[in-house]
Amino acid sequence: MRSTLDKLISGTGLLLAVVLLVAGGLLTWANVFIGDQVEEQLLAQDIVMPEGPGLEGLPDADAKALEEFAGSPMDSGAEARAYADHYIQAHMDASGEELAGEPQTYSEASARARELGAAVAENPAATQEQKDEAAAWGELRESLFMGSTLRGLLLYAFAFATMGVIAGYAAVASFVGAVVLLLLGALGLRHAKRVNATA
Repeated sequence: MRSTLDKLISGTGLLLAVVLLVAGGLLTWANVFIGDQVEEQLLAQDIVMPEGPGLEGLPDADAKALEEFAGSPMDSGAEARAYADHYIQAHMDASGEELAGEPQTYSEASARARELGAAVAENPAATQEQKDEAAAWGELRESLFMGSTLRGLLLYAFAFATMGVIAGYAAVASFVGAVVLLLLGALGLRHAKRVNATA
């Protein structure tokens, strides 16, 4: 009975080890594939991380967050996130503050641009100042739309890169688990032979 139980448990462990080896292989492939794709797609954008004069005018926290990547081509998820959150967002916020006194979201700028545009269109006697204000809000809306779109794409790259890193860690865990189960399974089969020999 003991020998049969040892064989059954050891066989199950060896089967699980095979499953973990397959999972580890697939997770390794996912890690490499995602990493290559993120790098390839980001390099195709030909974005160089800002340095020197490109960091001037940014809030100190944003400039500091970008310093470690200064001057390098954007080719990683971490760089994509830094550029999106500390360069594009900082410029979007500054544009809103310049026009409205505080940062504006795309939806806020769009609503204000539509409101002012409609008011100017309905009023033939609108002053040049009113027309200029409507145009300025229209330009802000367009700028925030482009900035939000680019930020979203870069943050998708960061998210995929993070998934690739997680897949890499999971692959290592799978391989370690497979080795442990292989060792335990081998020890179990060895014990089963000893039990038979003793019997």
